[in-house]
Amino acid sequence: MQAEKVIVIDFGGQYNQLVARRVRECNVYCEIYSYRTPLEEIAAMKPKGIILTGGPNSVYAEGAATCSKELFELGIPVLGLCYGAQLLMQVLGGRVERATAREYGKTKTAFDLSSAMFSGIPEESIVWMSHFDYISKMAEGFRSVAHTDNCPVAACEDVGRGLYALQFHPEVLHTEYGKEILWNFVRGICGCAGDWRMDSFVETQIEAIRSKVGDGKVLLALSGGVDSSVLAALLARAVGNQLTCVFVDHGLLRKNEGDEVAAVFGEGGAFDINFVRVNAQERYYKKLEGVTEPERKRKIIGEEFIRVFEEEAKKIGAVDFLAQGTIYPDVVESGLGGESAVIKSHHNVGGLPDFVDFKEIIEPLRDLFKDEVRKAGLELGLPEYLVFRQPFPGPGLGIRIIGDVTAEKVRIVQDADAIYREEIARAAEEWKKENGIVASGESGLSVSERFELAYNSNPPWMPDQYFAALTNMQSVGVMGDERTYDYAIALRAVRTVDFMTAEAANVPWQVLQTVMSRIINEVRGVNRVLYDLTSKPPGTIEME
Repeated sequence: MQAEKVIVIDFGGQYNQLVARRVRECNVYCEIYSYRTPLEEIAAMKPKGIILTGGPNSVYAEGAATCSKELFELGIPVLGLCYGAQLLMQVLGGRVERATAREYGKTKTAFDLSSAMFSGIPEESIVWMSHFDYISKMAEGFRSVAHTDNCPVAACEDVGRGLYALQFHPEVLHTEYGKEILWNFVRGICGCAGDWRMDSFVETQIEAIRSKVGDGKVLLALSGGVDSSVLAALLARAVGNQLTCVFVDHGLLRKNEGDEVAAVFGEGGAFDINFVRVNAQERYYKKLEGVTEPERKRKIIGEEFIRVFEEEAKKIGAVDFLAQGTIYPDVVESGLGGESAVIKSHHNVGGLPDFVDFKEIIEPLRDLFKDEVRKAGLELGLPEYLVFRQPFPGPGLGIRIIGDVTAEKVRIVQDADAIYREEIARAAEEWKKENGIVASGESGLSVSERFELAYNSNPPWMPDQYFAALTNMQSVGVMGDERTYDYAIALRAVRTVDFMTAEAANVPWQVLQTVMSRIINEVRGVNRVLYDLTSKPPGTIEME
């Protein structure tokens, strides 16, 4: 599975994970390592290719992240991106200087199509630039193979040594032929065969889990989210009823979500496992009574989950393995991989819980990005409504209700959110029919085809995440000739690539009008619907 590998060396760039994801989209396994990783370790991995990421600093600044010249003498193809391109030049004797004007955003670029990097793309297209510095002098042996009006060396190469440098970012969607350029490097120049596939991953992991677990018992906290659901299905395939899943229903899930999870994993479902559903709604509502501060709500919800899970685990007794749904971004964001600043201390990484009696922890999804987890879910036969479920915060609707949380407010936001999701889905399906696109669940389609249809055949306005939130604002309204004084629902819909930045989605006006009308007419306690246009930054995707 990992016989051929491309390594991404991280210099603090914001797109480090995106680079690795794009490489894996070429069906080539890829991992992220800090620029501080010793050269001997990199050589020992025997990668087929190395990619140097962007970074926030200037390569000539004091204390700037760097690498040794020997990295480029391993006989392994190297591709430098933005900062990585400039570093490659500087280390090999070229010169990098401050530009008179920053080149940022979509930029028309001319390509020399004799370069293998640009095989199959037009002579001119748009790329995404983001740099203050520029390559004023190429290192010996390099030739320029792309330029813009302001950047004479938008790309350069030394084919003899297998060294390539791009001043732009091919990994972002704004670069029109970025996927093709990375494919040319990974599959063409590096000669990777492309054997990183989810069907192989699933079968390999099933065998690995069986070998490790033997006849032992496995315990999993099943949240109903994508990661834990896919992990539960994988473990069920591997060890069957040696697995116990504890599903804590805290009453802050989306409408009918608890029942949907139970239908798949509980009695009568597709998997032969021990499934424990704990209905803890009233317990949570009591703990949250009168609490309005967002961080305090988060802590209460998180701590209460631990208490409930602990109680159920004690009933089960000692287990041999605790399974966790850690995925690769959790590892990178927790500072255990790559070089970017620690974004969060993820609950699945960097420490083991001390409230469960177990011998060892297993994390079978630890090497996967979210889109790969979804593909694995399809391979395992999970229904698409689980596999393609939108991101959902750990505290659930607790942070989609501004102010204090009550059972009545939960009902309001659940009903409004269900209507919103129904109408978005209906409008998307109508658009697909009008454009002759088959449903992703059509029989006869492969997992890859179903995945591509689910992700890449949606209308251009389709948001990547959307939900309804309950504001703590009440206002006067008129319904049936009577005065009302009810809540306002805020609709949120964003387009994003990495969820680090986001823009409000341009959902068709008629769809929003339908959603508004249905919510006001069908959801008791609401007389006003708002649409949140805030981008991230300055806002966040979630309301709290």
